[in-house]
Amino acid sequence: MKKNLLLWILAFVFTLFLAIYQRLSGPTHPVRGKENVAGVRITYRLLRSWTSHQPLPVRVAGNGIASMRLHYRRYPLIAGEEWSIVQMVTQDDAFQAFIPGQPAAGKVAYKVEVVSPGRVTWLDEGKPVVARFKDDVPAWLLIPHILFMFAGMLLAFRTGLGALLNDPQWQRLLPWTLAVTALGGLLLGPLVQKYAFGALWTGFPLGRDLTDTKILLVIAAWLAALFLRKKSRFWVVAATVLMVLIYLIPHSVMGSELNYKTGKIETAKTIRQ
Repeated sequence: MKKNLLLWILAFVFTLFLAIYQRLSGPTHPVRGKENVAGVRITYRLLRSWTSHQPLPVRVAGNGIASMRLHYRRYPLIAGEEWSIVQMVTQDDAFQAFIPGQPAAGKVAYKVEVVSPGRVTWLDEGKPVVARFKDDVPAWLLIPHILFMFAGMLLAFRTGLGALLNDPQWQRLLPWTLAVTALGGLLLGPLVQKYAFGALWTGFPLGRDLTDTKILLVIAAWLAALFLRKKSRFWVVAATVLMVLIYLIPHSVMGSELNYKTGKIETAKTIRQ
């Protein structure tokens, strides 16, 4: 009993770390920072995901700075298209401006110019932040998707640890691991994408979406472990290790991206976000 409880605790800890890594490493996580400019402390939280057709707020706290200007343009960068420049206005000890809303999967690159007496500088050394717009996903779908993906990771770690330590429960947990992961990733995941970007599946073999392709590889690994479990329990350990390696690839990279030239939603050609 104590061993079983310990393995569940370890599985939960590993799952929590992997889930936090996925959240923090993904291209939808806001860019946060603190900088000193001309003796003034500046803090910012620049968004990288926003609702389709809604103006994207850009807010930077910096009481004492002369002025700030927001530069933005569509992404991927189109040859000949100039940066749009907006003078940011002060509101509650912060500077704020808005980027016009974009269609689903539309992206914009933006950066903030800081003007102080005798000095002009850029936040985060002028590296553009890329924000992607998406349609709203209903909570009744998004919440179960997240819960099933979390539960799938938890079961995978518990099953893998059990197989590694030859705990007999791994055989009972293996089909549950496969079923829960498939439900969260292969059923609910595409439905979430359909609501957000209008496409059910953009991974292999239809596209290069890494998120879709990753879940396909994970399911394939657990299917192999299920069919080969009688030959060796280490197939289950291998599936667990492969899953971890796959999930270490940041979430949502090379995802849906609006081609402004054609007006069609495509798969991003690179992992740069």
